[in-house]
Amino acid sequence: MDYTKKKLPIGIEFFRHLRDEGYYYIDKTGMIRDLICSWGTVNLFTRPRRFGKSLNIDMLKTFFEIGTDTSYFEGLAIMQDKALCQKYMGKFPVISISLKDVNGMTCTEALERMGYTISREARRMQFLLDSDKLTTIEKELLKELCYPDIEPKKQKNSLAILSELLFKHYNQKVIILLDEYDVPLDKAYQNGYYKEMVSHIRSFLSNALKTNDYLHTAVITGCLRIAKESIFTGLNNFSTDTISDISFAQYFGFTDTEVKDLLKYYDLDAFYETIKEWYDGYRFGKQEIYCPWDVINYCKKLLDDKKHKPEAFWANSSSNYIIQDILAHASETTKGQIELLISGETIEQRIIPELTYTDLDNEDITIRETYLWSVLYAAGYLTKAARETDGYLHRLVIPNKEILQIYRDKIQSWYNINVRKDIPKWQAFCNAVRTGDAPKIQELFNSYMSRTISIRDTFVRKEMKENFYHGMLLGILQCDSGWIIKSNQESGLGYCDILLMVPGDKVGCAIELKYAENGAFDAACNEAFHQIAANKYVDYLQQECMETIYTYAVACYKKSCKVLSKSPSL
Repeated sequence: MDYTKKKLPIGIEFFRHLRDEGYYYIDKTGMIRDLICSWGTVNLFTRPRRFGKSLNIDMLKTFFEIGTDTSYFEGLAIMQDKALCQKYMGKFPVISISLKDVNGMTCTEALERMGYTISREARRMQFLLDSDKLTTIEKELLKELCYPDIEPKKQKNSLAILSELLFKHYNQKVIILLDEYDVPLDKAYQNGYYKEMVSHIRSFLSNALKTNDYLHTAVITGCLRIAKESIFTGLNNFSTDTISDISFAQYFGFTDTEVKDLLKYYDLDAFYETIKEWYDGYRFGKQEIYCPWDVINYCKKLLDDKKHKPEAFWANSSSNYIIQDILAHASETTKGQIELLISGETIEQRIIPELTYTDLDNEDITIRETYLWSVLYAAGYLTKAARETDGYLHRLVIPNKEILQIYRDKIQSWYNINVRKDIPKWQAFCNAVRTGDAPKIQELFNSYMSRTISIRDTFVRKEMKENFYHGMLLGILQCDSGWIIKSNQESGLGYCDILLMVPGDKVGCAIELKYAENGAFDAACNEAFHQIAANKYVDYLQQECMETIYTYAVACYKKSCKVLSKSPSL
């Protein structure tokens, strides 16, 4: 690693920290100018997680808050507009709260965490206790908000109270910044107290945003655009910017030019195509966007080891609850659409711009699945294709290889659960593998594949299709905890797809899987056997003292397979 280079800002959410410590920063301060030129009383920005919402919120706080240090913005784009900076920079009292940690298994637990979140911001305002412009009663109200155990009723009025106190002290209306506003609703939906949390958040926001004479403007961020009638009832002058809009598209995530500049700075230009394939593909408005969390994390790995393979960094930063829930309750229609997406094709779906989580449980399957696709789009699991349809229908596609891997992994997990439910068939499958019964393996594997999602015969590269079937077969075999299973294990002169050992029976298996283009099963099996022999895949099994060894050639095409077996001489 070159220690003369700036540090990569992995997980940095505070603008001042980023600038103080000299992290690499992709300048997004143009957002400040564009916001001022178009802002309403309430401005909602929705983007998928890990696309820079929190850092942008803190950037706004640093710019607008009274007493800010202007040096934080030296050399950045916003400083070119001197008149704007003179009028707005450091001119406002600011309330900044993130609801990202407001969660819990119960509503009571979640509201306790919300109380702590509010009190932390209130404690930042303790200087008001020395203000000669506030009454004793007003100071007592502030003191009550400084304690973490704020009761729910007082939480609802907290932002309105802080706004009033700040205005009276400064004689200047307040800017409210609210990050991750929908996290409490997402957690509430998952844990069964959604109605209670919706009611609480509605009051919390309405008191601060709807009838607040001390509010100049508010900026709110989240992943989903929750229906206005659900929690923003009665708000006027309400501006919303989503991933479909053009105005602020370049300020969340990295553009292609920004990624190229970053790679050039760290001498990682050679990895541009790989990074583009794995982490690009999102379309915000008309702008091509990379996931910044992925790009930064992978560059950090590459600086340590140039041979490091791409990882699903974004996927591993959350539970992916929504996609799990969708796949768990997928209809045959949904399964067919997912098959197309995994194959690299597009689907046409209506997108609902405003959502409520209760829509996901609608009894009408057509309505419910429309909302499901809308959530997948808004949350970053799908994006609009470059060529869109007209009207209400949108052409959707999986954005990149990372998100494709999420679908494949979750589908395989879902598939494996279903396999385990049919114990007699699974036991018969395992017994066939252990005894070299290729016809039985073929029969049962075909039966499994006929009931699950497959990779269709489209333009997706052959190795991607093989990987899908590889994962499916591996999942079935791993159901037996008494077996030793190794995937892509080095053996002989290469890496075998699957090496399997049954220690108690001294049985070993070398399995090579091929995708049979256009249903050419025999040719694919012959290729698999040739690879097993040429690369001496059975060497590892011999070294482990397996007394009986089988080699399997497995050829797959759509939802069909052919399985052949040989028992090589030892």
